Amino acid sequence: MHPVIEWKNDRVVMLDQRALPTEETYIEHTDYIQVAQSIKDMVIRGAPAIGVAAAMGIALGVLKAEGDLEEAFDRIVRTISATRPTAVNLFWAAERMKKVFAAHKHDPRLLKQKLVEEALAIDREDVEINKRIGQNGEKLLTSGQTVLTHCNAGALATAGYGTALGVIRAAVAGGKKIAVVADETRPYLQGARLTVWELQQDKIPVRLITDNMAGYLMGQGKIDAVIVGADRIARNGDTANKIGTYSVAILAQYHNIPFYVAAPLSTIDISIASGDQIPIEERDKEEVLNFRGQRIARPETDVSNPAFDVTPQRLITAIITEKRVITPEFEPGIKKLFSA
Repeated sequence: MHPVIEWKNDRVVMLDQRALPTEETYIEHTDYIQVAQSIKDMVIRGAPAIGVAAAMGIALGVLKAEGDLEEAFDRIVRTISATRPTAVNLFWAAERMKKVFAAHKHDPRLLKQKLVEEALAIDREDVEINKRIGQNGEKLLTSGQTVLTHCNAGALATAGYGTALGVIRAAVAGGKKIAVVADETRPYLQGARLTVWELQQDKIPVRLITDNMAGYLMGQGKIDAVIVGADRIARNGDTANKIGTYSVAILAQYHNIPFYVAAPLSTIDISIASGDQIPIEERDKEEVLNFRGQRIARPETDVSNPAFDVTPQRLITAIITEKRVITPEFEPGIKKLFSA
């Protein structure tokens, strides 16, 4: 698979995920405003990938900036930070770029170089982190199991390899026979369009279902585990992920099926105590009223379109990170992750 995002000739090149799986097209961004718009419009999505895009967008903005760099940097960071409020990786990446700016702001030439280097480091590190998440998580899976996943937490949602799908990839690479059931993930269909496409590329067996079929399959004994990614994890383990995740977690608990969250440390927000404090992005109602230009409800229809929901920590069996797998009680475990 080609890179989801790439720094090339002082431009940010993104795979346009809105066009998948029917078209594989790329968009070149020459300024930070274009990068911000692509993050907002979901050309690129998935918390780790958004973090990489934010860092590259900030580097690109400063690279092209003239005049007062401090004023320009503040404006660029504000613009990028306003795109997607739930995915904490965006703000984590911005903080890393702020530290580089503070260290080198008195030397404009070196500053621009260091910001590009930091963005590329964030990109490179993400792939390595995902592989460690995969290695830690694959031990939870047994050959012959069928795993349900919701939304897309694979290479397309990261700089490469994936979090939830990284666990599955690592298990398969280790010789385990793993099959996947992918929820379609309404209303944007990231499961149908992206997860299925990714797994087909890797020749990992995958079956697509609509979101409202998950409980039926669990009741039939056809799901052995659930693995999802995350966009923000609170200090107590409450986890924000794509809308519909909470429902899957409730179904998994009822059917005594383990429910795993796979995410890097950059997705854990230790500044907030619980999921009640996680901001939930409300997206345009047209995403629900239409699909790819086809009207599916009358335009005057009242719509609710939250992009994420929060799964309470009591429904989560384990959180898989690049350092280790943590199990309840999550808050002490999370504290140790950041103190070690």
